[in-house]
Amino acid sequence: MSKCVLGSQVISTFGNMKNLLTLLFIIFLLWMAVGGYLEYTKHPKGPIVMGLGVMYLSFIFMPMFIYWRYKDGKYKKYIINDKTLLGKMKDQE
Repeated sequence: MSKCVLGSQVISTFGNMKNLLTLLFIIFLLWMAVGGYLEYTKHPKGPIVMGLGVMYLSFIFMPMFIYWRYKDGKYKKYIINDKTLLGKMKDQE
């Protein structure tokens, strides 16, 4: 039984999100290698393949990677707000 719910932590099709991202990244590398070869041989579909590869990276891979990387609130130590800014200013005095 394979269940895949987008936007939650349940992705049992690939085991976990890290495996899914690894697979998507390998697909991206192969895609760009094929596009580079087509560009090198001056094939008319070369620019289309390269453009679709960039769109794949921008709209599929990167959003999933950003969600996976920062889903547990790991980003909170990098946010500058009044509390962290005032704390740094007091430390300098």
